[in-house]
Amino acid sequence: MRFAAHTLAAFALAAGLAAAAPPATAAGLPSKNVAWRSAAADADIDRAFAQARQEKKPVLLYWGATWCPPCNQLKATLFNRQDFATQARSFVAVHVDGDRPAAQKLSRRFNVSGYPTLVVFNTAGQELTRLPGEVDAEQVLALMQLGLAGGRPVKAVLADARAGKPLAADEWRLLAYYSWETDDGQLVPRAEVAATLATLAAASSAADAETTTRLWLKALAASDDGKGVKPDDALRERVMKVVNDPAQARAHMDVVAGSAADLVRVLAGDAAPETSSLVAPFDAALRRLAADATLSRGDRISALISRIDLARLGTTKEDVAPKLPEALLKDVRDHVARDDREITDGYERMAVIPSGGYALAHAGLWAESDALLKANLAKSQAPYYLMSQLGSNARKLGRKAEALQWYQQAWDKSEGPATRLQWGSGYLGALVDLAPAEAARIEKTAAKLIAEAGRDRGAFEGRSVRSLQRMGRKLQGWNADGQQAAALKRLRAQLDGLCRKVDAAEGQRAACQALLAPAKAT
Repeated sequence: MRFAAHTLAAFALAAGLAAAAPPATAAGLPSKNVAWRSAAADADIDRAFAQARQEKKPVLLYWGATWCPPCNQLKATLFNRQDFATQARSFVAVHVDGDRPAAQKLSRRFNVSGYPTLVVFNTAGQELTRLPGEVDAEQVLALMQLGLAGGRPVKAVLADARAGKPLAADEWRLLAYYSWETDDGQLVPRAEVAATLATLAAASSAADAETTTRLWLKALAASDDGKGVKPDDALRERVMKVVNDPAQARAHMDVVAGSAADLVRVLAGDAAPETSSLVAPFDAALRRLAADATLSRGDRISALISRIDLARLGTTKEDVAPKLPEALLKDVRDHVARDDREITDGYERMAVIPSGGYALAHAGLWAESDALLKANLAKSQAPYYLMSQLGSNARKLGRKAEALQWYQQAWDKSEGPATRLQWGSGYLGALVDLAPAEAARIEKTAAKLIAEAGRDRGAFEGRSVRSLQRMGRKLQGWNADGQQAAALKRLRAQLDGLCRKVDAAEGQRAACQALLAPAKAT
């Protein structure tokens, strides 16, 4: 499990202080200092936009989930701030919990998938921009202010930039601080993001230096696998000025702390990145950020994880016993123990402890990672997330039975329709990978997942249908040699009964019918 830029890329799924539970909020809303409107259906959204038109306010939409660490980071560092609450009064604030019944249907309407996603709409319902949740709260507030100023939709701004038309400085800033990580193809396909950012950076001469630098940093961070930017000496010099200047590194901390190893790989070019002269200055910058008390604990541990990434350059992901410097291992132990000891806010604990568990494991400190996660099970509002990490730890160490026990417990404890399908498909996938001979257990698990999908009106939308599609691919692969044909036949019969009841609109029934459909003969 990795928190890249430390938004959640995907779920992979100890000091003895009693942690505070997350603060109570009305109806599970993100904070109690903002008049959030809860939405789980089109009618809820339509009422929110009608209110926005009547009151001549823009709309702020937050899409999240209880278990999501970056969502809890927002609750601990942004939503609880008085200045955020004050500014939010100028918006109609809408909260979509992805685990409300049928809420996943809204993902199609807004083209959102990743948690968290923050979207600003104008009073006419046009999407203005997506806010980056990983940057400083002050930067998010400044971008919200652009929305209040009645700016143009980011799609129109991007079109003009590509056409070579002049943009205002604030419009360049809108592009530089757009949440490209949660764009979901709204502006450009994911594969074209790096090249698009590089084109924008090269064309941004009318922007201020910080905005241009940020565009180049984002372009470089997205330029993996040979895509995007081929840096020259001038660009390397620009990046190293950021890295070597504490103020600039702090201003761009989300990219520096979240993508240091990626930046080194791209900047090193054909040279072996682990031997590059870039590693030492990047590590020094990350040490400063990890110790910067003006940053949130989530940002600081992001910098610590990037230090481990740098130290692991040249190793494989499968290397469970990397040889890291003892000084770094001490820093990892001390940093994580301090967080575990000092955090009292429940949301912050849910945001930071998973990162601490990952950091320890990533450094090869597996027993300490397990101990941290186990000690926090009773302190977490979403213990199933930590159980998934424990399963991932055991799996990477080859402890198959233990891994499956944790994955099953995680599914058993998970809450909410979309989350249960996601965790259940993860458990089934682990079963197929680690215990393919346990046919009865696999079939029983798949049957239970199909039954749960039948009770969820949004099962064939958004994240939920993707979870079911992962289940379908795993089962089809399990039966690649035809040895499990009888089990697949029984599961198809169960699924057929469900699909007949699924709404045919917008491809939902077709998606259901395709899950376990036999491959067509060629």
